[in-house]
Amino acid sequence: MKFLPHQILPALCAAALLAPCAVLAGQPDSRALAALKRTGDTLAAAKAFTFHSRSISEVPAKNGQSLTLLSSADVALKRPDKLRVRFAGGAPHFDLYYDGAVVAAFAPGTGVWSVTKAPPTIDAALPALERETGIRLAAAGLLFSDPYKAMSADVSGGMFVGTVLIDGVLCDHLAFRADGADWEIWIESGKRALPVLLAVTYTERPNRPRVIVEFSKWNLHPGLRPGDFVFRPPANAREIPFQSVTKP
Repeated sequence: MKFLPHQILPALCAAALLAPCAVLAGQPDSRALAALKRTGDTLAAAKAFTFHSRSISEVPAKNGQSLTLLSSADVALKRPDKLRVRFAGGAPHFDLYYDGAVVAAFAPGTGVWSVTKAPPTIDAALPALERETGIRLAAAGLLFSDPYKAMSADVSGGMFVGTVLIDGVLCDHLAFRADGADWEIWIESGKRALPVLLAVTYTERPNRPRVIVEFSKWNLHPGLRPGDFVFRPPANAREIPFQSVTKP
């Protein structure tokens, strides 16, 4: 599963974690994978959805100091070929549009925008977007047509940590290990199993930066129209090379 590297968990005693840690280091626990699949099945069945997220991210400054950035995103998706993300906060503030033919980015604060051709599906566009522009969306695995496959593809270990109440919602706490990242996800314990929290530690990066994402306002039946995903540049906006618009 891929995550944006600039995006709580309950206190557990060390003794309680000794047994699960052995599972995390080996093959993924079947109970953890089953819970993750419930999440994937719910999102895969949705022809469209929207959600809001807030994130706390650790990023290195040029002098080596770790900085903490607070940001938010509003995501709208319509399968198989429509996506809109509006980023705000400490991370670069820009809007991203994908309509099945092109990807456009617009920075409202500076009035600049960029556009590039894109593959015809979200599944193909997300990796192409990362490869060609460097943009990686938070929890991109949730946006694929088969979220479970995307999230579990490179998992080498995992465990079902337990259940915990988060804002009055009973959640399953899952932990996984993948190449270059340890990640945890808290999902609703019920049938929908929608994501509530996500935490990622980048194990191969200097200082092991960490990202925590909180999900809210899930809507699995939004009234989205094709025009919602088409970018129309304002009259006074200026076009620039794609990567520049997404920089702080």
